[in-house]
Amino acid sequence: MTLYDRVADLPLTVETEERTSRRRETSNGSTRVTSTFVLLAGDEFGAGEDVTYEAVDHEALPDPPVFDFAGEYTFDEFSRSLDDVDLFPTKPPEREISRNYRRWAVESAALDLALKQNDATLASLLDRERSPVRFVASARLPDGDPARVEETLAVNPECEFKLDPTAEWTEETFAMLAETGAVRALDLKGQYEGTEVDQPADPALYRRVFESFPDAVVEDPAVSEDVRDLLAANADRLSWDAPIHGVDDLRGRPFEPTWCNVKPSRFGTVRSLFETIEYCEDHDIDMYGGGQFELCVGRGHVQLLASLFYPDGPNDVAPRSYNEPEVRSELRGSPLEPPEDPVGMEWKQLE
Repeated sequence: MTLYDRVADLPLTVETEERTSRRRETSNGSTRVTSTFVLLAGDEFGAGEDVTYEAVDHEALPDPPVFDFAGEYTFDEFSRSLDDVDLFPTKPPEREISRNYRRWAVESAALDLALKQNDATLASLLDRERSPVRFVASARLPDGDPARVEETLAVNPECEFKLDPTAEWTEETFAMLAETGAVRALDLKGQYEGTEVDQPADPALYRRVFESFPDAVVEDPAVSEDVRDLLAANADRLSWDAPIHGVDDLRGRPFEPTWCNVKPSRFGTVRSLFETIEYCEDHDIDMYGGGQFELCVGRGHVQLLASLFYPDGPNDVAPRSYNEPEVRSELRGSPLEPPEDPVGMEWKQLE
């Protein structure tokens, strides 16, 4: 029985929909906007978070209820019904990947509600243990300034990091960060297109990254002829994130994948997420969880999935306090202990 088979036949009743939006300044200097979709039936509710990055796509949604989700389903029937629903009813999304993000928000809300209505947990249905989650803090370093890392380590000396190297990083930046021994993953942003963080292949930068952090995972390089040999020599450390929306994307990598950053919302559906996790397990591809500056329940969902499937990876699922513009005077340490009495998809933690 597949992972998806274990949840597909869960009975689900939906009566109506609600939605809220949140807006918050983040550590990368941007204003994050997300929307939480809530499905209700009687006294029960299920919630999922739409992490679409463009604020205009959230603002374009009319006041709920917009979508007629009411009915009695199995979870799989509900998922299939979404194939015929335009979740962007007033305008197309600014980026096509946002359709996956919103689809995941609605599906995760439905799964949350179905679990609650059937008095079940994801761990029990999937026959998995809830394990403590080792996490990293994600940080961008404007102009190569490592101050954010230094300030975080001053509060939490055991903190580990996922960082975004750029050509602005100086020799001193690399040396300081390497000396901490705290860098577990580095994101080269070479697989993005049409965003503010796109980076073309940079042989000098890539070589310095591999040499300075010999034990770190290196994510999403751009693949061009001038870096191909370097990447091939370090293929066991390469990870893929932005291009991965399902199993076929893993099969299509330029190098045999050994690592995968699992961002649930990128997959759109629970089926695609679970199929990809099983593919990684069957092909010895190490996984870790990715966050997207979630402001609500979505953060708990990625923490729960990390707990069930890849608790020891360099999980970019730190508590939301790590994403605030200023470093707090107190920060929760890693690992995150799982809740003792989980309900649905919830992972309730102090920030």
